[in-house]
Amino acid sequence: MKKEQELFEIETIQHIRNKLDYIYSISQRYNNDDPQLMDTIASLTNVANMFAKIKLDELTGNVVTTSPQGYIVSKLGNSYLNMKEYEKQQDIEVPEWKL
Repeated sequence: MKKEQELFEIETIQHIRNKLDYIYSISQRYNNDDPQLMDTIASLTNVANMFAKIKLDELTGNVVTTSPQGYIVSKLGNSYLNMKEYEKQQDIEVPEWKL
């Protein structure tokens, strides 16, 4: 059986992880500016970084990540709740329009 060609390269995944680390560090540095937004960004970069780590582990045959699914679900839950709260804050009661 012929092995399918890999769609990711180790160097590219490492580059992606570096960019995600940078985004995360900015979100931490400026957390006081807008904590909810920066917390959401941090959580999403952590999720993306975990996916990248899992793929990197897979490519190198060095699988050591324990419970990545639980980690991802918890970080996504945090971002989801922040976005729901933001959405509630944006809902403005518009008076009924009358002719």
